[in-house]
Amino acid sequence: MKDPMFTSKPLSIAMLATLFAAPAVHAQAPAQPSPTQFGVASFNMAWAGSQQDFDRQNAVCKTVSWCDTRPRREPGQASITEEANRVARQCAADTERLAGGPAQQAMMAPCNAYQGRGAPVELTSADYAAKLAGLQATIDGLVDKHGVRVLAFQEVRSAEVIKQVLGKHAGRFGVCDAAHEGFQTLAFAWDRSLSAKPAVCSVERGLEVTDNPADPLARKVRPGLALELELPGRRVAFLNVHLKSGCANIVPTPTYQARLLDDRAGACQTLNRQVAPLERWLDSVGKQSPEYVLLGDFNRRIDEEAAAAIKPEQVRTDGSNPAGVPVANADGKVATRYLWQELNDGSRTLQQVPLSSVEAGCRGFTGLDHIVLSGALAALQPANLGSRKTAVVQLPGQRIETSDHCPRSVTLSF
Repeated sequence: MKDPMFTSKPLSIAMLATLFAAPAVHAQAPAQPSPTQFGVASFNMAWAGSQQDFDRQNAVCKTVSWCDTRPRREPGQASITEEANRVARQCAADTERLAGGPAQQAMMAPCNAYQGRGAPVELTSADYAAKLAGLQATIDGLVDKHGVRVLAFQEVRSAEVIKQVLGKHAGRFGVCDAAHEGFQTLAFAWDRSLSAKPAVCSVERGLEVTDNPADPLARKVRPGLALELELPGRRVAFLNVHLKSGCANIVPTPTYQARLLDDRAGACQTLNRQVAPLERWLDSVGKQSPEYVLLGDFNRRIDEEAAAAIKPEQVRTDGSNPAGVPVANADGKVATRYLWQELNDGSRTLQQVPLSSVEAGCRGFTGLDHIVLSGALAALQPANLGSRKTAVVQLPGQRIETSDHCPRSVTLSF
């Protein structure tokens, strides 16, 4: 018998959301935190666009058989083959032509974005509606069960998508995003009742470096996004990041080799060029709002770096003191090996919120999403402060996963 979730007849997110919702008999009124204590969360939503964004992407990708524009190294191969590079280049050219040009292609999710790791399959609008319903149900849980009132999102297409997946909470939450020339950008949602004055959102373009500084047409990586709220007696800032991927860990795994920020790999060089603008941003925000939260998808195991107990003279390749913003060369690169030690350098004090619990069923990427507090804000928290990872809501047989990241959240005192 055919699963009603995957009929050709489109289903609305509201209709699908009822399939994700728990029976009313199990529902409990959430505990209301004090006015100066509330939850903060970071959630990478895995290429979350609107239903219309998906339908446009799917129309193009059906024609090119959902090909992959990124060449991949097959298991057992020492490097990417020339044939794999050729196939990826052809995929990119065909997709760009059908999308209407490079600018239009950049604002579309890649053809393999929702395909997983197996052979390409034909996806439908109903498949994507199920993903959006899963995102909405996951956010419902963060707000209702964990008292989350500030949410930082990564891998979203626009603020309109956030308003859609906020569902029943959309009326009480404000939303902003960072305009970007690519599909993936950042967004915030916050409970408007938190701030006595209108919230202020601002985009940090300094993080928007290119993979190739010598190419003026090279695509830019994601910017940063700040949200400032006027809480009773203080101004608090939230800084949302989604840093360059591909240079994640200093401890080797069966899949990924260890890489420092002076590694010759292109991804590490790009991440390296985000260090100086990230430090300048922290210094600038810290002067106005000493109490701030830096959170998001760092694409770097800063917890591994912190645990490694690196000596100050080992942080930079020239042995200089890591305190202060490092001097960048003409390409924007700095003489540093470690992200965490460069950020938490003595000129500013930062504290990572450790992961204290992971909900059953939480799968996907680990060690990339972090919540970091400024020293001033960390001083207000209990000594045993910990963060949690919550499993995303997903139905059995769902063909597009809700997300490959679990949201990470913490309850903070202000």
